[in-house]
Amino acid sequence: MAAHTTQENFWSGEFGREYTDRNSRSLADWDEFYRTTWGLTKTEMNANFLGRLAPESRILEVGCNTGMQLAGLQHMGFQQLYGVELQPYAVERAKEFTRHVNIVQGSGFDIPFKDAFFDVVCTNGVLIHIAPDDLPRIMAEMVRCSRRYIWGFEYYSPELTTIPYRGNEGFLWKADYAKLFLEQFPELRLVKQELYPYQTPNEQGNVDSMYLLEKVAR
Repeated sequence: MAAHTTQENFWSGEFGREYTDRNSRSLADWDEFYRTTWGLTKTEMNANFLGRLAPESRILEVGCNTGMQLAGLQHMGFQQLYGVELQPYAVERAKEFTRHVNIVQGSGFDIPFKDAFFDVVCTNGVLIHIAPDDLPRIMAEMVRCSRRYIWGFEYYSPELTTIPYRGNEGFLWKADYAKLFLEQFPELRLVKQELYPYQTPNEQGNVDSMYLLEKVAR
């Protein structure tokens, strides 16, 4: 197995543990955070993109942390939910927030599932923490494991831009991640993309993007 990247080492350590504790909350509080920040609950956003997907669809979240997104999808009725999370502490804490969800410790650069095993492979605020030179590797793993859809919710900018993160440099970027997927993998097509401007006063001008891509050819 390849050595961990600088970003993986960073998130595996104390900073990642503090992030997990800072962002651990009940499902109701999680939805309320999204409503306050973007004007819609995460459940409403998810339904807007996956509302017509069959409940038995197999879904993997890469970088699932404590599994809040997976718990939200379960609440929507999805039954076959999986997560891969780098940080062992987050995997342990996920037991507090999820039931009957398959969360394993592992890296998005080496997803421990076979080709085309999932109907949907997704990230939520994870690609923003991957160094630009490493993006093709993790994206390729996501595409490999997906039978049909790639789904994401990430910081948005028309151009890839680095931004400071809590006093650290080289650990946070924003970009048009849907566009980066499409440029790298010609077998993908854009199904849907929506921009969600921040509603909170201290985040005015920032935008996140949710996108859904579909595999149409090899």
